[in-house]
Amino acid sequence: MTDSLPIVLIPGLGSSARTHLDILPALWRHGPVSVANHTRDDSIAGIAKRVLTEAPAGPFALIGHSLGGYIALEIMRQAPQRVAKLMLMNTQARTDPPEVTQRRLGTIAMIKEGRFEEAMEANFPLLVHPSRVDDVALRERMRLTRQDTGPEVYLRHMAAIMGRVDSRPYLKDIRVPTLVLSGDADRSISNELSREMAELIPRAKLEILAQCGHLSPIEQPEALIEAMDEWLEG
Repeated sequence: MTDSLPIVLIPGLGSSARTHLDILPALWRHGPVSVANHTRDDSIAGIAKRVLTEAPAGPFALIGHSLGGYIALEIMRQAPQRVAKLMLMNTQARTDPPEVTQRRLGTIAMIKEGRFEEAMEANFPLLVHPSRVDDVALRERMRLTRQDTGPEVYLRHMAAIMGRVDSRPYLKDIRVPTLVLSGDADRSISNELSREMAELIPRAKLEILAQCGHLSPIEQPEALIEAMDEWLEG
């Protein structure tokens, strides 16, 4: 490899670089990798603007996981010329339906009552494949990830998510090689929503990982790396 492409990775809700530790060495083989700090703003537009300010000046490959995908789509609106390749992982283009908004409001109330850890424990089964619900190591990994960011960041992220726009009208304008990826048992964001994005983005590829929930970088890192290698080398 004589030329390399910088890679910018944006983590998900309340997540940090820890979520992606298993895939970073594989990404690094393709070019310099930076994990965006998305903790300081409470709107998708504000986070995207800051990520762009801190990202490499030239074209880069952009990866967004979950909340990071919402931010990545906003980056494609604000500065599409900066992005050479796009990967949308365990994310969607729609806004939340009312029942999801109500669930988020319940989580926010718990956090404001000082019950952050309790709220995170209650949410864990929705994040992983059913076979991993009792996975102690995975649960501890996510606990440490939440400690990296903390309740204040989680609340800012929730505000950003609940205030986001519907990105579907803009998907037709994406002109870079795009990979849409999810887990076959993602109970946070359904496969149907991944398929919708892949159908609306010109020439996008859809990849659904087997035995995987919402946390594909932790649950199925080897399969994810294989998909990423193909996308980056294509």
